[in-house]
Amino acid sequence: MTPLLAHDPSESVPDFPMPRDPACPFAPPPETTRLHDERPVSKVRLWDGSTHWLVTRYDDQRALYGDARLSVDVTRRGFPYLSAGFKETAGKTPPSFLNMDDPEHARIRRMVTAPFTIKRMEALRPTVQRITDELIDAMLAGPNPVDLVGALALPLPSLVICELLGVPYEDHDFFQRHSKVGVSRESTAQESRAANLALYRYLERLLGLKPADPADDMLSDLAARTASGDPTRHEAAMLGVLLLGAGHETTANMISLGVLALLEHPEQLAVVRDTDDPKVLAGAVEELLRCLTVVHSGQRRLALEDLEVGGQHIRAGEGVIIPGATGNWSPDRFPDPGRLDVRRDARRHMAFGFGIHQCLGQPLARIELQVVYGTLFRRVPHLRGAATLEEIPFKDDGIVYGVHELPVRW
Repeated sequence: MTPLLAHDPSESVPDFPMPRDPACPFAPPPETTRLHDERPVSKVRLWDGSTHWLVTRYDDQRALYGDARLSVDVTRRGFPYLSAGFKETAGKTPPSFLNMDDPEHARIRRMVTAPFTIKRMEALRPTVQRITDELIDAMLAGPNPVDLVGALALPLPSLVICELLGVPYEDHDFFQRHSKVGVSRESTAQESRAANLALYRYLERLLGLKPADPADDMLSDLAARTASGDPTRHEAAMLGVLLLGAGHETTANMISLGVLALLEHPEQLAVVRDTDDPKVLAGAVEELLRCLTVVHSGQRRLALEDLEVGGQHIRAGEGVIIPGATGNWSPDRFPDPGRLDVRRDARRHMAFGFGIHQCLGQPLARIELQVVYGTLFRRVPHLRGAATLEEIPFKDDGIVYGVHELPVRW
């Protein structure tokens, strides 16, 4: 049977990732939007010259996220690597459960699912509120203007994840620095390997200290479990690396980018600032997650069997890239997707992915975002940007999109 959307080899193959339009920094790259409209399943070329399938439409993406015929195992031949550094470190650094297929993925994930239930995360809300208020107190007592990334967006999720895991916050410069290197596609293989290994050794040493001085934290729980060999010490350390890095990197970028988006849309900011309805604030967070989709480099998969998506035949051994931002901007799912509307019902967005590999920490991220947006604009009602949009340095060099700095004044 001839595929409905068979790829024409004579068509030009664009490079991926694709540049954003500086005039529209919150939107997906224009080229991915064009492909979404014209060729929703098409070939793109990566940094090494290899070509892989780019799938841009919401329904196709959602179907692929749940398809067991696709693998996340980065050690498999033909995997669509983000960069040379990621390719060269695959198989040379301890594996993360993010890059495991079931049943191993399910076994490891079950060990840390319970602490991230909605009920347990809601119990953390007063802690998140306290930390947020303390950081805003310090910000208001300091210089004006200030960089919101350094004053609030980065320390808030870092402090929270440290408390949850049982990691000394005094070490935050160390793990933030190495986490940044580990997720940058500009890092060399040697730099990525060294950063990941440093984080692994740090968590492995910390786990070794927990049995003698246990506390009510996740690392103490993991350390106690290692006595039975499930997880192994190695697996527990890798879980710690993943949770520590993911627990602050994505949320920190989402906080700052969301604040910037609201500052650029004052009528939407007013809804967030003036509401006392938790449901309105929660809905605003979902819309910001949909609109911004900070994990912007595309989820990567490898086809283990032949399959069809969007009318296109994909063969076993071919790579698949799923850029969530284009799915979350699909007009057939979210009408007028380029309009930020915090009263929109955006709950079915896929900013956290979908299926068995969706983000484990999404309940915590939602609480942090609800607290910080709801508190910041209420306590600092005259907050405004201290730089033009053109002057703000956006992050295009890693897995997570955001801003390096966000100067604000009040």
